[in-house]
Amino acid sequence: MAESLKIVFMGTPALAARILERLVTASGANFRLVGVVTRADQPRGRGLGTEPSEVGALAARRGIPTLKPVKIRTPEFLSELKAFAPDLLVAAAYGRILPDSILSVPRIAPINVHASLLPRHRGATPVEGAILAGDAETGVTIMRIVARMDAGPMYLQRRISIESSDTQGTLKEKLAELGADAMLEAIDLAARGALVETPQDETLATYTAQVEKKDAVIDWTAGAVHIERMTRAYDPWPVARTRLGADEVLIWRAAVEDPGSSGHAPGTIVSVKPNPVVQCGTGQIRLIEVQGAGRKRMSAADFLRGKRVEAGARFGT
Repeated sequence: MAESLKIVFMGTPALAARILERLVTASGANFRLVGVVTRADQPRGRGLGTEPSEVGALAARRGIPTLKPVKIRTPEFLSELKAFAPDLLVAAAYGRILPDSILSVPRIAPINVHASLLPRHRGATPVEGAILAGDAETGVTIMRIVARMDAGPMYLQRRISIESSDTQGTLKEKLAELGADAMLEAIDLAARGALVETPQDETLATYTAQVEKKDAVIDWTAGAVHIERMTRAYDPWPVARTRLGADEVLIWRAAVEDPGSSGHAPGTIVSVKPNPVVQCGTGQIRLIEVQGAGRKRMSAADFLRGKRVEAGARFGT
């Protein structure tokens, strides 16, 4: 019987921790986890010390040897990584471009699970990008890591539909499970010497950037369809937002009321009952759930009623 593969896992956020949990559970005849690499522990609160990443916390609970380098381009980290003698480096949302010195460490390959159907939506926010673009489907890609962002050859892809109700949060949950399944399949192929690389078509590549709070500010001159997608793409963070007078309002849920109507200035509250309807650059959107500063999430109708806002008031001003 062939010796099981030695794997070092690299990742940081909750999505990566979900995949690591599955790998820990499935570890056995084909492979074993010999180490984990994650970010250094971060400060927590005021004077409360530090806390590990989600991956670091899981590795500690499971007793897996863990490296937490502040910098990865050092002889010390490279030496520690080589000491694991891995057959595969398995990465999920690690968040750093790996240099060739690290990519050459594993005997077979450094492989990554990316939450899109590459070459579409390369970069840091593929889930948000897929929702904002109105894609009908997305998925995961298992690929060889190279020194260019998400540009390596692909080993396999798995697809799922994007539902009209999917948010960033729900879609990431689905993709974490799908990504774990796909990664286990790729590890099995590697154990059998059956990984086959398919180059990406560079002419089809699209890119997503890191999302910041300012990206979630609603421009009411945009179309209703786009604004509704924003509410889902930025849930649970950074949350689509606007202003009503001096107050910031978070828009958690909304629906397209009329995709083609016009006749009011963008941002105008056209009606308040039974649910507030707001004019967009093209079309109108119905607000369902919102949140004011320092308040809980609530129905948009109750929020505006409490603020005594009437039709004709405008968001974004």
